Amino acid sequence: MRLSRDRKLLVPYVTAGITADWTGYLRAFAEAGADAIEVGLPFSDPMLDGATVQRASDRALARGTTIGSILDELAELAIGVPLIAFTYANLVYRAGPAAFCRRLAGAGVSGLIVPDLPVDEAAAVERAAAEAGIALTLLVAPVTPDDRLAEIGARSRGFVYAVSLMGTTGERSAVDAAAARLAARTKRVTDLPVLVGFGITTPAQAATAAREADGVVVGSALMRRVLDGATPAELGRDVAELRAALS
Repeated sequence: MRLSRDRKLLVPYVTAGITADWTGYLRAFAEAGADAIEVGLPFSDPMLDGATVQRASDRALARGTTIGSILDELAELAIGVPLIAFTYANLVYRAGPAAFCRRLAGAGVSGLIVPDLPVDEAAAVERAAAEAGIALTLLVAPVTPDDRLAEIGARSRGFVYAVSLMGTTGERSAVDAAAARLAARTKRVTDLPVLVGFGITTPAQAATAAREADGVVVGSALMRRVLDGATPAELGRDVAELRAALS
């Protein structure tokens, strides 16, 4: 998975299976200028997801969504931007890292984020992802010490995900000042793009976060709109506003 460094990067998120027409959101995001799209694989106990994404996962699971059904639908898509699976270690290890990563690759997924997988326990998933041609993106947080930050920067693939604050995902009224400091620290130890996520809610906040970072990941704000009934076309307009703010 290669992300262009020609502009600030925008990676919106959607919970797979949240609606019957959920792949329409992927198409709308791509058409609105997303550089990649995070596809959340719904999980019953998403420890780092805030209330909004938890509700989105619950809705998807209640619809009977499974990993198999998600990957079957993704395999039929061709939207022109990288797809990044976001899931938890339980689902990866239930199938086995090698089999799980091969299934992702077979469905056209080119990236993987496992937020509860610490770098010192990531070797097996790293190997499986590399063998399948999947970019395993690792996370850093405001409290990550310098030596661990350097290791994560060296071992991450695709980009480095900088968590803007300590806590769960969710909308916030402002971007935490720790986000800029963390982005600057991370950029000193990696040549990969550094994207800030967790709490990016508005176009103005996206622009603020991207002053120091190379781009942003936006999830809860978009999933709240879906839960409230927004259509793919309406979400596409939201993503276009984020794209314009970053540009």
